[in-house]
Amino acid sequence: MSTLVTTVLLLAYLGLLAWLGIAGMKKTTSLSSFAVGNRDMNPVLVGVAMASSIASTATFVINPGFVYTDGLSAFLHYGVAAQAGVIVGLIAVSKGFRRFGDEIGALTIPDWVRQRYGSDALGLFFAIINLLSIAFIVLILFGCAILLTQLTGLPHVPALITVVVVVFGYVLLGGTYAHAYTNAAQAFLMMAVALALFASGWEHLGDGDFLARLRAVEPSYAAVANPDSVLYGDLFAVFVSGFVVTFALMLQPHVLTKVLYLRSDKDLRTFLLTTFGVGALFTLCLFVGFYARLDGVALPEGGQDHIVTAYVSTAFGSGMLAEALTSAVFVALLAAGMSTLDGILVAVSAMVTHDLYLRGSRRDASPQKALAASRWAVIIIGLIAFTLAIDPPALIGLFAQKGVYGLAAASFVPLVFGVLRRGALPVAPVAIASAFALGLHFSLHLSGVLPNPAVSAAWAILGSTGLGLVLLFVAGRRPAAG
Repeated sequence: MSTLVTTVLLLAYLGLLAWLGIAGMKKTTSLSSFAVGNRDMNPVLVGVAMASSIASTATFVINPGFVYTDGLSAFLHYGVAAQAGVIVGLIAVSKGFRRFGDEIGALTIPDWVRQRYGSDALGLFFAIINLLSIAFIVLILFGCAILLTQLTGLPHVPALITVVVVVFGYVLLGGTYAHAYTNAAQAFLMMAVALALFASGWEHLGDGDFLARLRAVEPSYAAVANPDSVLYGDLFAVFVSGFVVTFALMLQPHVLTKVLYLRSDKDLRTFLLTTFGVGALFTLCLFVGFYARLDGVALPEGGQDHIVTAYVSTAFGSGMLAEALTSAVFVALLAAGMSTLDGILVAVSAMVTHDLYLRGSRRDASPQKALAASRWAVIIIGLIAFTLAIDPPALIGLFAQKGVYGLAAASFVPLVFGVLRRGALPVAPVAIASAFALGLHFSLHLSGVLPNPAVSAAWAILGSTGLGLVLLFVAGRRPAAG
């Protein structure tokens, strides 16, 4: 890869992020503006930011590795079932969540839960379990470091330090505004690269014999449910878990809180259409897994997390133009990771500050002190995630899914019931169902009963929903005291 071309593209990209971070800093004057902005953003901008936050390193770098390994079943899981979960999940909860959040001035999901159920204890529980988002931060840091190493030749740790300094730096300055502005710029790069990567293997699709090519790899590789796959061996794992878990993932702090950026319900339609359209383009990156397998790209055992970088390094041929295109693709893939990382950082640091630090006598802290605390939270989270990302577990995608899917399972009943049911809700049934979901997910997955964390989380969500409904029914039939 040409050093000059790479250096120019990388410096231009980093310069753009710095400029947008400074622009965001000018509008960030309080914890509220750091966490959700001043509710003055264009819905298209917020929709683009949402789509790029959902996509992340997982879509662009990690998930194609599952397609490379497991074939059509993995593609259907991430590209069809998961996308359906995104659409249905956001349509189902965004309006109700935004309306109540606007009424109470919520800054974070734990804050929303606390006020919806009138329970400080439940809000605190949610603030603590939302720290599981750090597992996803580790995944993205590691993926970005892989890309930066490929771009510049830096060893892993210096590349990791660079990513931490850049992303954590502009979030530290501009909070939500820096996140939204940089995501919009990065999303255009990501859309262009998604189309370029999809077109790079067009010869595999052009003759209409794509499925036959997949069957030639192995018959199971082209199966809807891959009998040879540990993760996608049945229809429940492929479709039901993909849909249910992704629906629940729309309740993550860096995703759902974006609807609080909007001015009114009138902006929701534009916001949702933008999110779904841009997200559909990003999903095209999953085809890289097929292309790499059909082109015979070989990786060592357990090396599937590196499949995109291995494919891109050879996909565009040689020569100055090819090197420039390859460098541009790597920069855009780096942008994909950073565009989610900054959103998670804003959400988690705001939560740590608002729901964990500013309690008791500190609740009445001045806006300046609260903003300073949120920036210290960014630094502390960065140090923890950096330490974990230095030497993460193999198949880091699964490592991240353990924590993030556990959070999604625990969030489902409190948030979905809180949005869809009118009026007051008793706290105990909701809290029990939430804790049950978290415990069931980790029990099923960590025991080895269900090695796919999406499947264990799906069963946890379905089980806790049933439990929550039963407990609410029982609570409703109980005679009032006195």
